[in-house]
Amino acid sequence: MSTIESVSVCVARVPLNQPVTFSTRTVKAREYCLVRVRSTDGVEGLGYCYAVNTSGHLLAGAVAELLAPAIVGQESLRVEWLWQKMYQEALLQGRAGGVMRALSAVDTALWDLNARSAGLPLYQYLGAVADDRVPAYASGGYYMEGKSHDMLAQEMADHVRDGFKAVKMKSGLLSPREEEARLAAVREAIGPDVLLTLDINNGWRDLPHALQYVTRFEKHDPFWIEEPFSPDDIDNHARLAQATRITVATGEIEAGRWRFKDLMQRGAATLLQTDATVCGGISEWRRIAATASSFGIPVSPHAWHDLHVHLVASTPNATMVEWMPDDHIVNFRHLIDRQLEAQGGDILLPKAPGLAFQFDADAIARYGVTQPGQSQPWQTISRAKRGLSD
Repeated sequence: MSTIESVSVCVARVPLNQPVTFSTRTVKAREYCLVRVRSTDGVEGLGYCYAVNTSGHLLAGAVAELLAPAIVGQESLRVEWLWQKMYQEALLQGRAGGVMRALSAVDTALWDLNARSAGLPLYQYLGAVADDRVPAYASGGYYMEGKSHDMLAQEMADHVRDGFKAVKMKSGLLSPREEEARLAAVREAIGPDVLLTLDINNGWRDLPHALQYVTRFEKHDPFWIEEPFSPDDIDNHARLAQATRITVATGEIEAGRWRFKDLMQRGAATLLQTDATVCGGISEWRRIAATASSFGIPVSPHAWHDLHVHLVASTPNATMVEWMPDDHIVNFRHLIDRQLEAQGGDILLPKAPGLAFQFDADAIARYGVTQPGQSQPWQTISRAKRGLSD
C-alpha cells in the first residue's frame, strides 16, 4: 500500500529570450505550476501545467487549498477515485480553466508516482502501443519582429532537413493575402509531401472571415487548421469543417470529456489536440482519447512533449507528438534535468521510470516564485500538517 504523504507545489516563471507573437497575443514569459506528490514509501511523482504569463499563483492556490487536502493520506493507486474526489471538491470553483489545470498537474503526478513505484516508464505502465519511438511534428513559425517570409520558410525547411515529415506554423495575424504569401513560401521550401499545419490560435471571428483565408489556403494543401475560432464557438468550428476539405483541429485549451463529446457529436473537429496539462490530467485525457476512438477521430496532443510522448506511445488512436526543437518559444526544458531526443522525425521513448525526468533544483532556485507569506518557492501540504496518522 502506497499512501500519499505530501503534496508540494511551486510556481516557476521563465522569461523568453525574445518575445513571440501569434494571432491573439504576445508572450514574454511563461509561468509553470509544478507539483510533487510524495508517498510514505519515499517515492515522488511529478506533474506540471502551464500557467500562461502571470497566473501561476492562481493554479498553485488551487493545488494547495482545494486539491492537496483532498488526497493527502489516501492510497495513491486509487487514481480514478482520487480524480473524482478532487473534481467534486473543486466543482464550484471551476470545471475548466485554472482549477482544471491544477487538477491536471496533480493527476499527472499521481500517475508518475505509481509508474515510478512500479519501476516502469510511464508509457509502459499505461500499456504501451509503441516501445521505441513515436512520430512527431516540429512546431514553430511564430511571428517575430524582422522575420521575413524567407526566414520563416527556411525555419520550416530546416525541420524537414532534420528528418521531420510534418511541421507547424502560426497563421491568422495578417491579412488573407499576406498569410497566403507566408504559406506559399513555406510550401515551396518544404516540398509537396511534408504535412504542413496551421495554427490560428482562436484568431478568426466568424465563418465569412475565416473563409477569406481558407479559400486561399486550400491550394497549398495544409493538413490541418488549428483552433480557428474561440473554443466556445463550436457552431463555427462545425460550419468550417463542412466548408473545407482541410482537417479542423481543436481542443488544446478545452477541459473535460463532456465538452469534447459535444465537439465530436456536432462535427466541430476531425482531429483533437487534447492537452493532458489542461483537460483534467492523464486520467481525463485517456477517457477523451477512448471516446474519440469510438468516433473514429485521431488525437494529436498539444505541446509538452515530455509528458505527451508517453500518452501517444500508449494510445492506439494518437498520431503525433508536438515537438518544440528549442527553448525560444516553450521553455519548460529549463526546469527539468533530462531532455528527450528527436531522431529522423520521431521522438525516442525514454527508458527511466515514470516521466523519466526530475525538476532541476538549481533551476527552481533561479526561476521559482516565492509567494507572499512564504519563505521559499515550494509550499507543502503534508499528513503531519493536517494531523493525520497511520
